[in-house]
Amino acid sequence: MKYRFVLSFVASFVLLVASAPLPAHHGNAAYDATKEVTVMGVVTEWIVANPHSLLKFDVTDDKGNVAHWIVESGAASVNQARGVRLTKNLLKPGDKVTVTMMVAKNGQPVGRIHQLVLPDGRLMVNDLP
Repeated sequence: MKYRFVLSFVASFVLLVASAPLPAHHGNAAYDATKEVTVMGVVTEWIVANPHSLLKFDVTDDKGNVAHWIVESGAASVNQARGVRLTKNLLKPGDKVTVTMMVAKNGQPVGRIHQLVLPDGRLMVNDLP
């Protein structure tokens, strides 16, 4: 009888541990963490999703050249829990934003958001690694 109880307890514990979500993380190896770049641009698309929300926006330089940027934030669910409030209605095409980010080491117009200044002036900070 005692053996059955212990066996049931161990089996339940193993099932509980096996079904728990495990934290996973990919590194920032693709990004240059030693410097941040700040650009102003116009939103073309805002995708709120897990594991990362994506902001697509266009930046026009002084010569009129347009760079199409794609930057990621932390996980939408984690940001929601931290009060960042990344909702699908937060940004819409045509909105003007200022993005401070870690940029890709290979020079491509991709990055990881650190700060995002919204069209209304509010500052969103993504302090996730």
